[in-house]
Amino acid sequence: MQQLIFDLYPAAPPSFDNFVVGHNGEALAATRGFVEAFASTTPSHTGLFLWGASGAGKTHLLQAARAQALASGLSVHRLARDHALPPLPELSTSPALWLVDDVDAADDGLQGTLFTLYNALKENGGGLLVSASVPPARLTLREDLRTRLGWGGIYEIAALRDEDKLQALIAHADGRGLRLPAEVVAYLLKHSRRDMRSLVAVLDALDRHSLSLKRPLTLPLAREWLLRQTGG
Repeated sequence: MQQLIFDLYPAAPPSFDNFVVGHNGEALAATRGFVEAFASTTPSHTGLFLWGASGAGKTHLLQAARAQALASGLSVHRLARDHALPPLPELSTSPALWLVDDVDAADDGLQGTLFTLYNALKENGGGLLVSASVPPARLTLREDLRTRLGWGGIYEIAALRDEDKLQALIAHADGRGLRLPAEVVAYLLKHSRRDMRSLVAVLDALDRHSLSLKRPLTLPLAREWLLRQTGG
């Protein structure tokens, strides 16, 4: 039933601006700078590796990087299982950003593609932005690929603590001119999805609901709305 909430009230597209930083300020700056380097200057390295637990924000950063690269006029490609590598001459036509989410799940075919791609990018230019649940040294991939993935920048994406989420949601509410009681955030953290995109989507929907009723956003109102949305 909770899926209905996110179907009706989709979250904003991931961007660097709506990434909740927490303790990941250095990783955010590195990812943004990695993309910007291809749009303006020669990057200092070919690859950037983000790792951390599921839900920490790795996919958000990859999607934000894609959005910024496209906005800067760069070509962007996403690789996954069964994706064929374009002919190598195409790799040198213009700078391009390549994205691979959850590289630790790569099968033999994708590993071979990535090895060939990395060498071509290093020779011809372009960037490879990769995410995984563990750092390169702990990947169970073929050794020559694992080594190359560790040559560039490596950043752990730390999961947000509840207090980080609380402060982030309060700051988001302030930006909307909404007074958000801490108990409402605590209730959402307990009864809703806990990733920030979902929490922000629910908060924005609650704000619209409270405005439609001309009632302040309180815990009883949030509880009543969420129970109705989930059929509880």
